[in-house]
Amino acid sequence: MSNQRLNKKIPTIDEIQKEFEDFVKRKYGGTVNFTMSQAKPNTTTTDDTSAATPEKKAFDLKFDLKPKAVKQYLDRYVIKQDDAKKALAIAVCDHYNHVREVHENPKIADIDYSKQNIVMLGPTGVGKTYLIRHIAKLIGVPFVKADATRFSETGYVGANVDDMIRDLVTQADKDIELAQYGIIYLDEVDKIATPPNIIGRDVSGRGVQIGLLKLMEETEVDLRAGYDAASQMQAMMEFQQKGVVEKHIINTRHILFIISGAFNGLKDIINKRINQNSIGFNATVKSQTALADPFQLVTPQDFIEFGFEPELIGRLPVHVVCRNLSAADLYHILKHSEGSIIRQYERAFGAYGIEVLFSDEGLYRIAEAAHVQETGARALMTVCEKTLREYKFELPSSNIREFVVTEKVVEDSRGELQKILENMDYNRQTVMRERVRRFEADFRREHQMQIQFDDEATELLCQKAVDQGRGPKEICQELLQSYQHGLNLIKQNTGQSMFMFTEEVVEAPDTVLELWIRESYAAKSKEEGKEEGKV
Repeated sequence: MSNQRLNKKIPTIDEIQKEFEDFVKRKYGGTVNFTMSQAKPNTTTTDDTSAATPEKKAFDLKFDLKPKAVKQYLDRYVIKQDDAKKALAIAVCDHYNHVREVHENPKIADIDYSKQNIVMLGPTGVGKTYLIRHIAKLIGVPFVKADATRFSETGYVGANVDDMIRDLVTQADKDIELAQYGIIYLDEVDKIATPPNIIGRDVSGRGVQIGLLKLMEETEVDLRAGYDAASQMQAMMEFQQKGVVEKHIINTRHILFIISGAFNGLKDIINKRINQNSIGFNATVKSQTALADPFQLVTPQDFIEFGFEPELIGRLPVHVVCRNLSAADLYHILKHSEGSIIRQYERAFGAYGIEVLFSDEGLYRIAEAAHVQETGARALMTVCEKTLREYKFELPSSNIREFVVTEKVVEDSRGELQKILENMDYNRQTVMRERVRRFEADFRREHQMQIQFDDEATELLCQKAVDQGRGPKEICQELLQSYQHGLNLIKQNTGQSMFMFTEEVVEAPDTVLELWIRESYAAKSKEEGKEEGKV
């Protein structure tokens, strides 16, 4: 019998493929097709080296960032959350400085080191994912984000936490060494907290926590999942060709793990503990500021009471708190963030040759409407899409080539759209007024002085632009070409840095400026006289 087994013919790749195709066809009929690409055998000889596999270049981890540089980079994309950005910057620099040292000198790998895995707390839409995504981009390592709710305990229906490691390799373009320095971000982790009174096995709670704990410790993950038919078929082909199946594994020692969630209910646990500790003669009275933000006082024991395994929380030494965003914060995100959603709308309309301008009043009204929805920055997209949906549909087929998203557009988008389409003068005047407002803002940034045209002056500027067939910005630049030096003199004499421009300035700019300068010297002389009198 043993000789018969030895003499049994090993099936070819084509035979294996046909057998598998027949199996899939019997099980699923014609609704599922299966194809398998054959790995080409190594036919390289000493006379033909062109087909040889190129030698893989060794990965070189270079990390020389400092915490302040990391925070300054994050400031470009995420508004507020300064404490969170500082904590993340420090933790990331600690982690990758250690990784770099180990990479350069493997002998120190055995030195005790607690990895700076992170738990982030905060409501939805405050920038948690955005922060981590940009940190990974800055460092140049692969990044994988997943929701904890999609996982189940190994052996049960559902994805396994090991899949995140395999996804990391995919994000690294199959570069296993690069993947070993990547970042895994697991959101909605509060959903896998295990209630203390649960009965029986919790395959989507405690089981997932245990699986995640193993990954956070130094372990090796087989990149060929046992349940993946394609991986198993590839292993069979490799065995047929080479007589052995090579093991492809990735070590998790230097992978940075970050988990986050809203943690609803955790504040109640923290407040309860604080109140209990505040009873008695030796109690410490907590400040109102501390009590207003209980997450700042969270302890590992609070997480354990919430439903997390003590060992898991022990592997998450860094606690980062993200705060709720106000309407003003949302406005600053729209106005100043490099990743502002309005850039997307500028590109969308620009594809049709249309320039969209967002006025400050329009942006703040969008922010106010988004704040009401209580979903953080995510609501900005919702409000913008609701406001501009009809504009995206109508304007590309019209003669409109520029328009302004004003406060009125946000409040009555359909009504304003109708005015824009039916009254070209109305739209042109609105655009010109916005151009004047932008000139004021540019002047302030360039000269550190604030100028403002009142309503009558703005209307007169717009009319001049129409009459001369020029843009409002060009008219303003020509009008104020001598004002920079004159206003600086006034600022030096009196300290004044804000100037209101009336119709008189637009009609006779040189005359008005000369008068202002004379008055400033008179005011300066008068003030100096007072000082001399005191002496």
